Amino acid sequence: MEFFNFHTHQSTNQPNILELVNQYPQDFELSIPFYSIGIHPWYIAEDRIDVDLKIIEAQLQTKKCLAIGECGLDKRIEIPLDLQTFVFEKQLALAEKHKKPVVIHCVAAFQEVIAVKKKMKISVPMIIHGFSKNVQVADQLIKEGFYLSFGKYLLRNPELKTVFQQVPNDRFFLETDTMEETIEQVYQLASEYKNIDIKELQDIISSNYKDIFQ
Repeated sequence: MEFFNFHTHQSTNQPNILELVNQYPQDFELSIPFYSIGIHPWYIAEDRIDVDLKIIEAQLQTKKCLAIGECGLDKRIEIPLDLQTFVFEKQLALAEKHKKPVVIHCVAAFQEVIAVKKKMKISVPMIIHGFSKNVQVADQLIKEGFYLSFGKYLLRNPELKTVFQQVPNDRFFLETDTMEETIEQVYQLASEYKNIDIKELQDIISSNYKDIFQ
């Protein structure tokens, strides 16, 4: 593995890239080499929660499923936060049971996500994907044991440079999510921001990958 794409919605199936492809319980491709599976807060359907959770649990027991998610909390959607929290907690319980890391979707709800982690005493790694906030939020999340994954906003928002530079090397990943740019482009910018060469960055992320997924 030369490159690890922590979170993407499309499989490019290139031999030098390990991709953690996001999948949904009701609509997943078994042909994808490695994936995460979860109930995204946007797509919670009350009449399907139990069925979805059963599908997720079955997949978590396979070698191809590396993580649960993306799942989490989003205060900018109409689905009630208490329902989102219920579904999020159910998935975190499965993550603990099967010892799988969690890909977190979080919008305007960082304090709530931290509170859930503390309340449930979650011990498996929790990674905030698509991080785009300031140094204070990043510092608090790292202090609470979270990892941060950077991608689209790192490329789009120059103000994120100083945030990324201050994240410890053992606490971050890189991703493409839904954007058209490649993971190689994300690595290139990240290596410039960290003032290291691509090989050193690859070694850092490879080490983080081993810590979390193996």
